[in-house]
Amino acid sequence: MRILVVSDIHGNRAALEAIREPHDACLCLGDIVDYGPEPAACVDWVRANAAHCVRGNHDHGVAHDVEVQGVSGFRYLTAATRPGTVRLLSAGQRRYLADLPTAAMLALGGKRFLLVHGTPRDPLDEYALATVENWAPLLAGLTVDFVLVGHTHQLYALDVNGVTVVNPGSVGLNRNNDPRATYAVIDDGRVELKSVEYPVEETVAALDGFLPRNPLARQMLTETYRGNGLLARWAKTSPPSDETTPS
Repeated sequence: MRILVVSDIHGNRAALEAIREPHDACLCLGDIVDYGPEPAACVDWVRANAAHCVRGNHDHGVAHDVEVQGVSGFRYLTAATRPGTVRLLSAGQRRYLADLPTAAMLALGGKRFLLVHGTPRDPLDEYALATVENWAPLLAGLTVDFVLVGHTHQLYALDVNGVTVVNPGSVGLNRNNDPRATYAVIDDGRVELKSVEYPVEETVAALDGFLPRNPLARQMLTETYRGNGLLARWAKTSPPSDETTPS
């Protein structure tokens, strides 16, 4: 059985649609929305194509219209893009996000899977470093073959005491200065970590209508999509006061 695993799409339709991987089942690990300019199309894609999906922290925030106060880095971008994301989704799409489970246990192809966005201990928010030492206590007591996680935007696969932990990275907002979309394929139990180029400039062009009054957020996202690492400059520094109002 060939399983496509995607996560952290973040409203980037062009990146999502570039994944043309043949598969028998698609699993989504959350954060369908926020940051990117086309959240509605991404929600619709997941609803139509994912056999199972769990809720990410950004899905939760958008579903419940949680206001974010952010002054730097990705928290600033969350604050800048949250209002537009909520505005572009229908009531039904937000209800879909709210109804997603925070964890899912399932069997596919004779293997047992646990799906969470963060970690089994904190499915929505916990970041787990990609090390065996970090993951071993998080898996204690679990009787599964695979734990599939997202959230960190790091692409990796780890064998932790007989359990394979897979993070497919981010489809829509790669943070490692690589402009490609990343994902994973599990083919008869064998993990393949993959990247694919997509038309980045389509996503960049869509930012104009999504964030018409916030040139700083557009610049930060543009540089991130292009793989130029601009966000490192803003990680600990607040943007200029005249550019901090989210659109």
